[in-house]
Formats: sequence, C-alpha cells, structure tokens
Amino acid sequence: MRKVIVLCLAVCAVSISAATATKKKSTMKAAEPMIATTPEAMKWGDAPPFLEKGAQAVVLQGDPSKAGFFALRLRLPDGYRIAAHWHPTEERLTVISGTFHLAMGDSFDTSAGSAMTQGSYGYIAPKMHHYAWASGPTEVQVEGPGPFILTYVNPKDDPRKAK
Repeated sequence: MRKVIVLCLAVCAVSISAATATKKKSTMKAAEPMIATTPEAMKWGDAPPFLEKGAQAVVLQGDPSKAGFFALRLRLPDGYRIAAHWHPTEERLTVISGTFHLAMGDSFDTSAGSAMTQGSYGYIAPKMHHYAWASGPTEVQVEGPGPFILTYVNPKDDPRKAK
C-alpha cells in the first residue's frame, strides 16, 4: 500500500509540474495570437507614398515599416504600373482578383513577364529587380519580412521625389 501511495504522489508531482509548465507556455502573450477578418471589415486607404497615387492598401498583419512579418493588400486600378524596383528582403504575393503582371529587369517592358490571374502566387528574392502592372482592377496580397522597403532602379521613378 505504501508503494502505491508513493507512486501516486510521484505521478501527481509530475502531473502538477507538467501542468505548471504548460500553463506558463500558454500564458505567454504572442503579439497576435489570432487574426480573422473579412473583406467587408478591411479598412482601405491610400497606398504608401512609395507607390504612385491611385492604389489603395490595407495592412492585414504586422507593420510593414518595422522588422517582423507583415501582410498587406493592394488594390490597383486598370493599367496601374509599378516601375522597376527592388527590396532588401524577400517578397511573396498572391493575386486575389484581376490580372497582375510581374516581370524581372531594370526597365518597363510589357511584352516580358508573367500574367498572374486570381489565385496565382509569386516569390521575389531579395534585391531582385522587378516591375509590375495591372490589367483590369486588380487586388494582390503582399507579405514577407519587414521592413518593406522599395528602392526604384531609376530614382526618377520614385513618386516620393518631386518630378
């Protein structure tokens, strides 16, 4: 009987220790433990100033201007262009609607690149020179590690600079 009691106490002690460790892990606060939003709840505004006027944006997660993961969406009108540029970090994009054309290079050439339709996915390695344009109203999701910095290959293409 004594062995049974000792064994029960040992099992209880291990269980309490495991429960305490689990509780400590579960009470650690993550920055965003869960995000669930609908298109109707997204609050769209003007895109960042590194893009030409006419695009709209909404940040879904994180802060694109800071280190750490971010996700944002862009709405682009028909014919919208993003001149040749690069990012110091990788970029991932998913086409939500419309047709998003993505091409590699230093100068704009609409005969090059890929026409990406709804559901298409793209990956762009850090420092890869690329450009893009929309056919029809287009929505894309962009995500990756921040900060999300856009450097134009030709500084004259940068909308932040006076033309």
